[in-house]
Amino acid sequence: MDEELGYEEFSTQPKGGPPSRQRVFLEDEDMTVLFVGVEVIPWRKWAWRAACVASFGILALAGLWIPTLWLRWVTKETAFEELGHDRSESYIVVETPYRDVFINPLLAVAYPGDPKMIFPRSAADGSRGSHTPGAATPRSGHKLQTLNGHGSNGNQVMDDLERGPSSSNHTSIVRMVDYRYARFVFNENTSKFRMLRDWRDPSIATVNAARNGVELRAKQQREVLFGPNVIEIAAKSTLSLLIDEALHPFYVFQIASMILWTIDDYWYYATCIGIISALSIITTLIETKRTVERMREMSRFSCSVRVLQNGAWVTVSSESLAPGDVVNIMEESLSLFPADMLLLSGDVIVNESMLTGESVPIAKLPIKDDDIVRWNEAGPIDAATAKGFLYTGTKIIRIRGVLTPTSGEQALAVVVRTGFSTTKGSLIRSMLFPKPMGFKFYRDSIRFVIFLAGLAGLGFLASAVQFVKLGIKLHIIVLRALDLITIVVPPALPATLSIGTSFAVGRLRKLGIFCISPNRVNVAGRINVVCFDKTGTLTEDGLDVLGARCIERSGDVFGELTTNVHDLPAPVQAASNANFLYALATCHSLKVVNGETIGDPLDAKMFEFTGWTIEEGRSDRAVKTDRPGSSRPVDLVQAVVRPPGSAQFKIEDALKVGGRHAHFLELGVIRTFEFVSSLRRMSVIVKRLKSTSMEIYVKGAPETMNEICDPSSFPKDYDDLLAYYTKNGYRVIAIAGKSIEGLSWLKAQRMKREQAESALQFLGLIIFENKLKAGTAPAIQVLQNAHLALRMATGDNHRTAISVARECGLIGQSVHVFVPTFNIGNAQTPASTLEWTSVDDDLFKLDPYSLKPIPPSHRAIDADDINYQDYTLAVTGDVFRWMINNSPLETLQRMFVKAQIFARMSPDEKHELVSRLQTLGYTVGFCGDGANDCGALKAADVGISLSEAEASVAAPFTSSRPDISCVIEVIKEGRAALVTSFSCFKYMALYSIIQFTTITLLYSFASSLGDFQFLYIDLFIIIPIAVTMGRTHPYTSIHRKQPTASLVSKKVLSSIIGQIVLTSAFQFWAFFWVRSQPWYTPPDTNSGSDELETYNYENTVLFLISSFQYVFVAAVFSIGPPYRLPMWTNHLLMISISALTVFSIWVLLTPPAGLARLLDIMPIPMSARMVLLLAAGINAILCAGLERWSPLLIVVTQVSRFFKMRRRRAVKEGKLYKAVEGGMR
Repeated sequence: MDEELGYEEFSTQPKGGPPSRQRVFLEDEDMTVLFVGVEVIPWRKWAWRAACVASFGILALAGLWIPTLWLRWVTKETAFEELGHDRSESYIVVETPYRDVFINPLLAVAYPGDPKMIFPRSAADGSRGSHTPGAATPRSGHKLQTLNGHGSNGNQVMDDLERGPSSSNHTSIVRMVDYRYARFVFNENTSKFRMLRDWRDPSIATVNAARNGVELRAKQQREVLFGPNVIEIAAKSTLSLLIDEALHPFYVFQIASMILWTIDDYWYYATCIGIISALSIITTLIETKRTVERMREMSRFSCSVRVLQNGAWVTVSSESLAPGDVVNIMEESLSLFPADMLLLSGDVIVNESMLTGESVPIAKLPIKDDDIVRWNEAGPIDAATAKGFLYTGTKIIRIRGVLTPTSGEQALAVVVRTGFSTTKGSLIRSMLFPKPMGFKFYRDSIRFVIFLAGLAGLGFLASAVQFVKLGIKLHIIVLRALDLITIVVPPALPATLSIGTSFAVGRLRKLGIFCISPNRVNVAGRINVVCFDKTGTLTEDGLDVLGARCIERSGDVFGELTTNVHDLPAPVQAASNANFLYALATCHSLKVVNGETIGDPLDAKMFEFTGWTIEEGRSDRAVKTDRPGSSRPVDLVQAVVRPPGSAQFKIEDALKVGGRHAHFLELGVIRTFEFVSSLRRMSVIVKRLKSTSMEIYVKGAPETMNEICDPSSFPKDYDDLLAYYTKNGYRVIAIAGKSIEGLSWLKAQRMKREQAESALQFLGLIIFENKLKAGTAPAIQVLQNAHLALRMATGDNHRTAISVARECGLIGQSVHVFVPTFNIGNAQTPASTLEWTSVDDDLFKLDPYSLKPIPPSHRAIDADDINYQDYTLAVTGDVFRWMINNSPLETLQRMFVKAQIFARMSPDEKHELVSRLQTLGYTVGFCGDGANDCGALKAADVGISLSEAEASVAAPFTSSRPDISCVIEVIKEGRAALVTSFSCFKYMALYSIIQFTTITLLYSFASSLGDFQFLYIDLFIIIPIAVTMGRTHPYTSIHRKQPTASLVSKKVLSSIIGQIVLTSAFQFWAFFWVRSQPWYTPPDTNSGSDELETYNYENTVLFLISSFQYVFVAAVFSIGPPYRLPMWTNHLLMISISALTVFSIWVLLTPPAGLARLLDIMPIPMSARMVLLLAAGINAILCAGLERWSPLLIVVTQVSRFFKMRRRRAVKEGKLYKAVEGGMR
């Protein structure tokens, strides 16, 4: 188990017996975690505490930073079922695939019932109860879904949780654990934990059963299990946050360093660092408090609701809601839904922008028994169930209830999920706990710090030998050893690494791009593939009607494009015929709220094109259904549409066959079959005033019409015209219809969708144009010039997607685009085969395995003449899913590397696309408008949302800019921040090594730098330069080559090693040079003082030469183009470098006597001063030349080529896509 997930075991799993470990898949986090039960051994706990005291808290800190240390010492692994007994201290350890370990206390809660009945036994448990033939089954006899995912019926009903009287009135203990606000309850039947979010009420098997509400005892049980219905983010106290921040390893190291410096009488610098650290902690504390408060305000919501309890309606707080509660959502005070609910009666219009990021009104209709069955299967919410699912936090636009004889107007909904188990709760959890990043730079930086610490140890060992020879006292040796560690591993290192990121976040904010995850800024610098949504991202949000193409009266071909509704063919007078204009006016899901027509933008544009008006129908009575004892509201007419200038009449007139209102032209929508994404169409049943027939109109994707229309009704030029419009980027919707004579209202309500959508007559096409945003093409060109791989993921037709891609430059005009089709089988058949054909020339095909071009046999073209760059792939959603499940791995990898267009993609498939690209080693950026892109935005390494809706806030970046130019800015700032982080790291590493070299040389004869020398270097040189280095702005364009993200790359290592060798060589030269001078006098090393000698010639020359090195190394590492602007554009950095250089020359050549005494500078001849100045100049020139031409890099590169490591390393580093590309060239 552990080996599969890569977990680090902290103990040996007991063999045999009940389980103590369990793998749990967290769907909303898209990862599998490991649960391990542990129990604290009392004597070990006391031994741990004693050891912590004996080590002055060092062991406690180690246990805090490395939880597995505490677990190995104090706990033992114990079976889940044995935890929590005898009041033992028990925990559930959660280990993630990222090797993070979380220790969660096991909660033992008093439960008013039998815990074994929370999850009924099932066949899978091997303990199913016997079922007597003819015995009553729960409610309707449906198979009941429980938390463990298996059905239960017969005697195994969840008696304690259903609405009937409970047979178990005793109180017992239920064990549960809360991990990141997700609750897991121990299943006494399987001895494992189950996630409470997937629990289903087994007593709700039908809509009628759901209307009964929850009785008091069952309500009490559910309140214990589910807790209050509130998304409450725990707010730590200021003191708690302060302690957490202060106990961070970085600040602990700083505190230890300050204590050491104070003991060493270096209190000046200790005070300065203390003030800076305090300000940093306070700033972080304030920002954390603000962030938590914003999240609390966004997540917490409560209101008053009317709930059915014991047969009576009572008003309660929404915080008391539990699954199974029936709520009347007609309350005027209700503006947002307080829980996830299934709509039982009435109809609702909601704004789900909180969930989808798209501010489009959505109509919700009552669920049916089949919807409940699907819900009880505990899988993802499918499209059919979503039509009646009310999500927490979605905004209510309108609710229409049902008039009842006793309770007035009601719209009922049953609660199915509460608190953090709701969809909004999952969204908040994803924002609180984003996916960890395994960014190489951060891993390498930690390793490099460890290396520096080791280097400090080696340096001290060499110095300690000399100290002992010189008779230095032991406490001085220990003090100097610890001091050397603070020199080589500077406490300010982590802070300087975040400076560049902070400046980048600030610059992005000024551009209207907001970042909630600053760590992702550096990751943005490594983006090598960017995926775009199409509609609303590359193109404008809205669609404009270009016109309609109706069939000529001859029926053979299409007529000319009609751009004015008045030019459409005149309606046929016979009432039995379907009509294209009537279809446009009725086949939609538009609603009227407060006199305003709202709905899907495409529907709105289509209806606006007709110029007609719409009025919604309303049910004033309940219509009996076939089910005894129930009544269901049915609108006689869902909507009535009229041409402009038509008078109004009573809605019921639309149903009359004859009458005096015959001169009115009005169409009544009798029934609507909602749009289903899998079918890609919707349909309506329509009755015209004074008509003996009803018409059925269908609107949908043109490729679906072949399945439902009479083939003879299609014009001859159907395929050609469709190909023309889709190829040129237009959105095409096909219209079909038929007329059924004598169809009554009741038969229309009973008609099945399959029957309605069959044997239709094709009526015509309506064409929409979706214009590119003005900034799309220029931005794509910039990204193309930077050699970034670009992908489009859209729900639109593949031909339209290809056209838009060509129009914006995502793919070239002359590039062959190959599209797969099933030549044997279909998307549901594993043994199917694909044929890849060029959309421009059917004669060009691809090899189905290698995906390489196969040129036509009759043409004089070799396969090599079609280059790798000359073609690309466009994959549709059904082929995408089939290839993932059935294609050979090599073919699948080649498809992901080569395909640029992914059409007809669902939100889940977009998410899958991002994940698959990441497994190939890509650093993926995804840019979308939030509509159905939220999963992909959160899964991507860098998600950039163009929507400011709540769901899209979970993306690391949110842009107020309406176009994709924000992607360019994020990449530029990311690259600049990454280069800045490298520059700062290299500078701090060189600063440490330069000072380490100085101190090591001085330690050789029991000397050191003086306090004010340290203060000048650390405070007046390092801090100003380190802070101002990060202010350099990004370069104006994106370079074709990415900056490295590895500290162990050839370029970085050769730079650091080369600079270390040069600076150390000049210090060694100065050390031995001064000793060879005639005016040199050796220092007195036998003074008997407890302090090391600081006033000597070696100290003077090393301090003077190193003062220059700290400055010009900063200039050398302040890399400008191609990722940042030239160094001189950073005015503050230039002022710092210039001022420090002038000051260093002044101190070297003509230091005032007071300053010389303060800095322990001995007087030396002017000639010697000039030699040191010349040496500093030569050192600067050599360092600049080394960084510019990198002779050491050439040597390292040649060595690596000699050993032929290049290809192996590409695969080893996870860049599998490079190997795949190489195999296709």
